[in-house]
Amino acid sequence: MSAPALSVAMSVHNAGRYLDEAILSILCQSFEDFEFLILDDGSTDDSLALARVHAARDSRIRVIARENRGLIASLNQLLEEARAPLVARMDADDRCRSDRFALQMAFLGRNPDHGLIGANCSYIGPDGAPLARPPLVRALTHDGLLEALESRPTINHNAVIYSRDRVRAVGGYRAAFVHAEDYDLWLRLSQVTKFANLPENLVEYRIYPEQVSHRHLIEQTRNSAIAWLAHRERLAGRPDPVGDSATMPTDDVLDAIFGEGAEAYVQRRVVARSLYAPDALAGEGWPALLRHARRNRRDRELWRLAARMARAGKPAHAGKLGMALLGAG
Repeated sequence: MSAPALSVAMSVHNAGRYLDEAILSILCQSFEDFEFLILDDGSTDDSLALARVHAARDSRIRVIARENRGLIASLNQLLEEARAPLVARMDADDRCRSDRFALQMAFLGRNPDHGLIGANCSYIGPDGAPLARPPLVRALTHDGLLEALESRPTINHNAVIYSRDRVRAVGGYRAAFVHAEDYDLWLRLSQVTKFANLPENLVEYRIYPEQVSHRHLIEQTRNSAIAWLAHRERLAGRPDPVGDSATMPTDDVLDAIFGEGAEAYVQRRVVARSLYAPDALAGEGWPALLRHARRNRRDRELWRLAARMARAGKPAHAGKLGMALLGAG
């Protein structure tokens, strides 16, 4: 059997509520020369059964079932299973526009020096209805994306097609960067290939309370900040301090690993991203917030955060934050 032009990689874990829509949006693509890999990561709902129903109807689908190992392990396995030179990522709770693959494959055909092409996204709610949200302004060109890499939105992971060989050459997805595995990958890819975004909204990104980006905001932001520090080390010609480690360094050793100011940088990124998420900052982000407050007592935004915490039903946290800002806590 000849290899297809494209491998579609979808990791699934308890996504039965949305999986039919996601799969059908792939099968309805105008570009048809693809294999569709659906890896069920130990689902306990009907996700695996639904995937197998679709596989019985369409020979392009190959279902891989195994015990739960997490998203990063799933993505790396999908890279190994893929037969095509190009891989399209797709999340199990989103939907694609029918011309997504055609437009992205055409771009890569015209631009062989690019190892990744992304696209913009629109937003839908749990029921699939469109959500009116201000659009994220994403750079379209490689140079623009390089300028935005540190702190602005760059590439939608659920909307990319990338070179399988180039991703594998930089080490694939790294285990330590949980919930920031895509950002860490873009940083490493930026040193070996070009990438770009198409301006069209080619994927409908579903927003709902249970999704990972809502539940793990602090860890995602912290790991993204450390990914940037590691990127800076590589750009300077120094070894990547994280390397192949399966775990992330703790805050108290960041300065020793990355240089003075690293811990403060990470804390600043976490607080800035989470200022309007008092529940997250009062939870796993609380130690970093207090250390950041003691270092930045004149920051008026932190006083406003204390007020938001009080209004959010966390008066004890608001009081402790105020004491830290006053130098008494």
